[in-house]
Amino acid sequence: VQLQAFGGGLVQAGDSLTLSCAASGRTVTMYPIGWFRQAPGKEREFVASIRWIGDHTTYADSVKGRFTISRDNAKKTVYLQMNSLESKDTAVYYCASGRSTWNYWGQGTQVTVSS
Repeated sequence: VQLQAFGGGLVQAGDSLTLSCAASGRTVTMYPIGWFRQAPGKEREFVASIRWIGDHTTYADSVKGRFTISRDNAKKTVYLQMNSLESKDTAVYYCASGRSTWNYWGQGTQVTVSS
């Protein structure tokens, strides 16, 4: 499983941004895809996850109602639509996958929200 996250950038508070996670590999659609983030000086935290089949999604309380995770099965790409961004959302965002644990990680993409 190979994952590549992109789409980060510098935005202002209240703006929107969409991250993409391009997945590849023979078994990639067998496992869920998760988004995580790590802010400076803080531990990496879970943001959202989605499976390739069905409608089940999971969100961290801190992003519920503002972020939406979705997928395009044909493109093997998972998106993270981030609305109403706040300075506390500033972090390096990663996508990950795995069967029972998050074994596979993509490189991070920086999201900076200026207030």
